[in-house]
Amino acid sequence: MSSKIKNVAVIIKPKVIGELATILPNLTEWLHRKKVNVAFSINDQDRIKKIYKAQLKNVSFLDFENLLKSSDLVITLGGDGTFIGVARKCNKDAPPIFGVNMGRLGFITEFSKHEFYESLAQTLEGKFETLKLNLFQVQVFKKEKSLFKGHFLNDAVVNKNDISRMFTLAVESEDENIYNLAGDGLIISSPIGSTAYSLAAGGPIIHPSVGSMALTPICAHSLTHRPMVISDRSKIFVRPLQESGVITLTLDGQEAYDLKPGERIQITRSSRFVTLVKNPERTYYHTLKEKFKHGRRDA
Repeated sequence: MSSKIKNVAVIIKPKVIGELATILPNLTEWLHRKKVNVAFSINDQDRIKKIYKAQLKNVSFLDFENLLKSSDLVITLGGDGTFIGVARKCNKDAPPIFGVNMGRLGFITEFSKHEFYESLAQTLEGKFETLKLNLFQVQVFKKEKSLFKGHFLNDAVVNKNDISRMFTLAVESEDENIYNLAGDGLIISSPIGSTAYSLAAGGPIIHPSVGSMALTPICAHSLTHRPMVISDRSKIFVRPLQESGVITLTLDGQEAYDLKPGERIQITRSSRFVTLVKNPERTYYHTLKEKFKHGRRDA
C-alpha cells in the first residue's frame, strides 16, 4: 500500500462502555492530531456519547454501508468476535481492517491495545502489509428454493439443540457422498477458523494461505469419522437423514437458522473477502506459539 489514509471508521465492541472509556477518546484525539477524519456507526451513537461524557466534535455517524464506502481504513476495538462481525458484512471493495484486541485471545485481531499506535501511524502513512481472507457462503435450500443465505469467516456449525441426543447427517460433495455422520454435529471451518471451535473438537490447524475447508465432526459416534481437509473449490452439502428435533446452523457464533425437515445446507467459497492489516512484529507461527503454546513440551 502507498497512499496515505485520511478517513477512518472506528467500530467498537458491542454492548460495552467501561472498557472503551479511556482508549476510545484517546484514539479519536490521536487520529485528529494526525489530520484524519473519524466516523462511527450510527448504531453506536448513543453509547459513544456516554463514553465521551461530552459533546463530540469533528466526528460523523453513518450507517454501515456508507461507513465502509467513505473510509480508507476500519479500526475495530474489541476481540476476534468484533472483527468477525465486521468482516462478515464486508464486500470486495471494503477497506482494510486494523484489528485492536481488547479481549483475551485475539488470534485474528493483530494488534494489542497496549501497543498499537506505532503500527497505526505507519498504516496511516500507507506503509503496511495485508492478508486477504476469503469468506464462505452458506445457503439453505428446500428442493430448488433458497430459504436462507449467509456468510462466515471462521466456521459454520450444524448441531442439535437437544441435550445428549445423537443425530445423523449426510455430508456430500457435488457428485458423491463423503460420509454419513452420526454424532453431535459438524463444524465446517475456514483456514483462519481452524484454530477456533474446530481445533477444540480435534480438527487440524490450517495455514491461512491454504485454499481449503476443514470438516470436523463433533463427538462422532464412530472413530472412523476423522476430520478432513478439502479444497475450498468444493461445493459441500449437509442434510439431516431423519427428523431429529431442532437442528441449528450457526455462522461464526453470530447468526443462526433452524433447519426444517427436507432442507439442506450448501457451502461454497464466496467471491467476497476481507483485507486484514498485518502486524509486522507478528507471524502466523509466532501467534500459534503465543496464543496456544503450540509445540511447547511444558505447556
